[in-house]
Amino acid sequence: MIDKHEAVEILEGLVRKGTISRRRMVQAMAGMGLSVAGAAAVGTAVQPRPVSAAQDSDLKLLTVSEEQQATWIKNFNPLLPVGQSRWPAQAGIYEPMAIHSMFEGVVHPWLATEWSYSEDLLTLTFKLREGVQWSDGTPFTSADVKFTFELLIANEALPGSGAIRSTLPLVTSIEAPDDLTVSITLSEVNTLTLYDFAEQMIVPKHIWENVEDPVTFLNDEGDPVGTGPFTVIAQFEAQYWELHKNPNYWQEGKPAFDGLRFPSYPTNDAANLANVNGENDWGGNFIPDAANVFVAQDPEHFHFWFAESGDMTHLFMNTTTAPFDNVDVRKAISMALDRELALEIGMYNYPFIADSSGLTGGYGGFKVMDESTEAAWVKRDVEAAGALLDAAGYTLDGDVRVGPDGPMEYELNVVTGWSDWVSSVQIFSKNLEEIGVKATVTPLDFAAWFDRIQKGEFQMSLGWSGQGPTPFNYYRNVMATSTVLPVGEVSAVNWHRFGLPEADELLTALGQTSELEEQRGIVAQLQALYNEHAPGAPLWNGPMWGEYTTFRFEGFPNEENPWSALPTWDNPERLRVLTALTPVQES
Repeated sequence: MIDKHEAVEILEGLVRKGTISRRRMVQAMAGMGLSVAGAAAVGTAVQPRPVSAAQDSDLKLLTVSEEQQATWIKNFNPLLPVGQSRWPAQAGIYEPMAIHSMFEGVVHPWLATEWSYSEDLLTLTFKLREGVQWSDGTPFTSADVKFTFELLIANEALPGSGAIRSTLPLVTSIEAPDDLTVSITLSEVNTLTLYDFAEQMIVPKHIWENVEDPVTFLNDEGDPVGTGPFTVIAQFEAQYWELHKNPNYWQEGKPAFDGLRFPSYPTNDAANLANVNGENDWGGNFIPDAANVFVAQDPEHFHFWFAESGDMTHLFMNTTTAPFDNVDVRKAISMALDRELALEIGMYNYPFIADSSGLTGGYGGFKVMDESTEAAWVKRDVEAAGALLDAAGYTLDGDVRVGPDGPMEYELNVVTGWSDWVSSVQIFSKNLEEIGVKATVTPLDFAAWFDRIQKGEFQMSLGWSGQGPTPFNYYRNVMATSTVLPVGEVSAVNWHRFGLPEADELLTALGQTSELEEQRGIVAQLQALYNEHAPGAPLWNGPMWGEYTTFRFEGFPNEENPWSALPTWDNPERLRVLTALTPVQES
């Protein structure tokens, strides 16, 4: 059992390795009620700069902290996953037909103005917006939508946007009877797939039909041709790039500013130094003790909103390999984790600890509070975890357990520079030592981590899960057989490769009813399945990190006016934010 003094040792080790700053250590210790000699001597915060030195031209450019990368790679293929393609290839250069708003609970028309199902609920028809042009002046039509979905169907290695990959096998035909109508017919009723089709980014047929291999296509020559508000690559260097507005954008008077600028920030600490300097206008970074570290520097201009409705964060285990194909091993690993300490030190108590339904607070109306929510396997119990491993045939040999597949020694991956996650997995590594499991923390650059986790080429890793308007997407993403791809193939969801036929049956039933009470009953059964099989170790709801300054731009959503999600990385709602922001008027 780790006490607070051991926690301090962990923190000091992280400082020595350069994982966190001394200032971060002091803040964490203060959060635990521990005094630190000389804490008052910690350097004062940098005073904010009203205008970044790199933004002193006449152009109105929004400075964004979105991805943590040491070096930018020029890739604007929106059919590849976020992390491989540069944002805003998705939801900025390219656009979807509609956008679901989590906080408003509605679907906003975008490239489509309306949609409807046939009487038998098997055909979904979209009516497209008139007058939309691609950035090269070519009219946007239903042929582009039809082409995009058929391109995805023909290229299984293209993940597309959101969970579209797991929905495409249901498609039996796609028709475009006129320039503004697209009809998609499915093999079975599933009205919840509306969101998957509506939020898929659409690419131009007249450009992409000439692409030899859309899976390896970087879309990096010249300016990408999209319908979005920003399409002009004005500058692209290894540590800095700019994206300027689309002169042919279909929303009159938008965007209200000239473009976006993206300095590279390899770590959270680097991004947050720029945040407290007032250099970033909009960010999606974890900020420790944000009220004091960030807002207090300039309460008039510095703001944050870390909404509690983000994806569930898991410790994922690769279920295609032993011993993680054993549910008792997965549950034992989960029981060893000190979520409360990790939450306190790594996450500054922003999120809530998960229960065994795996559902975040955003699904409160669907969650059943019973034995399948409050199960023991998501609570720390070192003795019980050891007993589970003993019963599963993994017994101690010295300090490390050994089973039929060898010693319990694994690599635990995390993203370099994600200081909240890095701090957490350091704690989890110590926790697992207590039950005889050696988990060596291996930080990776985001691109390398994302590639490995999507391909299922990992042993243990922190990761997030998808969600949507109902728990359908969440449970499909973590335990539907339709989302399980072979190791080595890129999967946008279900990185841990876990599937249950029983989950498939329930998900099919969930998609075939629009009655709320029936949906709740089916979700309760999915919740019980998740509790029984523990696809991963749920940790906490991922807060939707979002911060902004109002020196130069205004109109951001916030906790008082939650008209949209705030994070730069929330896809595709960030497109709504980009088209709503306006420059602050000079007095």
